[in-house]
Amino acid sequence: MAWMERLNADPLPWLLEPDPENPGVRYCALTGLLDRPADDPEVRRARADVMATGPVPAILAAQRPDGSWVKPGSGYAPKYTGTVWSVIFLAQLGADGEDPRVRAGCEHLLNHGRSPFGGFTAVMTQSPAGMIHCLQGNLCAALLALDWAGDARLEEALDWLARSITGEGIAPAGQKDAAVRYYRSGNSGPGFACSANSHRPCAWGAVKAMLALGKVLPAARTPAMQDAIAAGVRFLLEGNPALADYPTPFDTKPSGSWFKFGYPIAYVTDVLQNLEALTALGCGDDPRLADALDLLLRKQDTQGRWKMEYTYNGKMWVDVEAKGQPSKWVTLRALRVLKRADA
Repeated sequence: MAWMERLNADPLPWLLEPDPENPGVRYCALTGLLDRPADDPEVRRARADVMATGPVPAILAAQRPDGSWVKPGSGYAPKYTGTVWSVIFLAQLGADGEDPRVRAGCEHLLNHGRSPFGGFTAVMTQSPAGMIHCLQGNLCAALLALDWAGDARLEEALDWLARSITGEGIAPAGQKDAAVRYYRSGNSGPGFACSANSHRPCAWGAVKAMLALGKVLPAARTPAMQDAIAAGVRFLLEGNPALADYPTPFDTKPSGSWFKFGYPIAYVTDVLQNLEALTALGCGDDPRLADALDLLLRKQDTQGRWKMEYTYNGKMWVDVEAKGQPSKWVTLRALRVLKRADA
């Protein structure tokens, strides 16, 4: 593994050790770093551990009988314990998508969290209001990770995600007599324009969208998805990912959250997640990522580990690791990026 030569030390034994508090790290390291197949006995034991101890069973313990968390419906609120966030975090923490409780949560989301236009929405209405790329991307990525590829509802959501990036079949927001149009709330135009970013292209949303579309197998990507990926890669590489010099509301400086690596991740995005999205799409050898990869490497400690710099602890159903301390999850994220960049 040539990419490990860029590390100050080998953190793999640390990631692979049994850890009842974060068993998902071992499972994800076996599959994502060592390329062990799903039927490998060690992988199967590690997946079983994910469902038995640590944050995943704590999140599932809070689930309602109807499959939702906190209350039925679209599930965006409350942050960060509603159905939307619970499903996103379960996927990021390595939950087994075949578990009946996980499937019930996904079913509730697919049945109650989509607008009539097909995409996911934060506010259930008869319009695209509340449909933003960070939400779309996060949920599509989570459902793909939880083995819902091929589900007609998810395919419809992925199609909306792609076309809302390219503008295909969607009228401008001002064309109020159109059957399908952008709204000034939510995604307000093609090219990642979003009301949350003062109607300017939102890089946080672009990263989430690329994470989701990157999880679709290349052979299954529609022309709309391919066009959306091309648009996303072009946008994210137009600036310097290491500086996060993307459009911001009112020409302010980039959010400091770009430079604080954490886990799990909600709608906030960091430089590392941008690298995750772009390297998953095959851009690891693009020279425009060099500065961001250098930034990533500078953040490791003498033991080849990365710290938890950003956390939702105290806001989720369960705390995950400790802020300011070496993080197995962040280290796992960093190593996956380095591996892809070296492929």
